[in-house]
Amino acid sequence: MSVEEIAEYLGVSKDTIYGWIAKRDMPAHKVGRLWKFKTDEIDSWVRTGKASDEYSGSVSEEAGPHKEKHAKGGNGNG
Repeated sequence: MSVEEIAEYLGVSKDTIYGWIAKRDMPAHKVGRLWKFKTDEIDSWVRTGKASDEYSGSVSEEAGPHKEKHAKGGNGNG
């Protein structure tokens, strides 16, 4: 699928897709100048939670006091 097709498939903008490729390890394959996607890889990536707003990835803990959940470990509350 193309960037446009995968954006429509996921219900987000093309800019969001490019951001996810750069910052959230979205599985994508560069073919010449174009990005291509396999739906099975994207579906698996989404299931891991990396497309979620709560996914911290490389975001530092200085994101703010409202960010109590961390990608690593849990505190057993919930």
